[in-house]
Amino acid sequence: MSTGYIIITNNPMVNEKFSDTHEVVYKDVSYREILEEAMDWILKGHELLTHPLSGSVKPNETPYKSLLVRRKTAKEDDRSIRLIEQAIETYDKFEKRTYEYKPGVYKDFQLVDMTLIESGMSSADEWL
Repeated sequence: MSTGYIIITNNPMVNEKFSDTHEVVYKDVSYREILEEAMDWILKGHELLTHPLSGSVKPNETPYKSLLVRRKTAKEDDRSIRLIEQAIETYDKFEKRTYEYKPGVYKDFQLVDMTLIESGMSSADEWL
């Protein structure tokens, strides 16, 4: 369970798949709140490893987001802070409407998010 990174997610599928093998911070919150959670970790000295707006699904169209942060470094990472701030600003620019999907569509969004984070994990496992 000791990797060089932590998974921050609101995706129950990611939590279920990786919580036994990785450190997962799972919160049943909105996409924006996951960005804010990642900001909290970054301000504590962790470094953002995956882009907060990865994938082609707009943040107002999917309820799920998973991010990787590198375990605490010696100092705040300005690049990570800028990226997460920009992601929150971008999220806030999108039209504020709530999408209601059929239950199966939520599973699809979870799978897309999980696929994206698995790709990031594969890269992180190679170089951390």
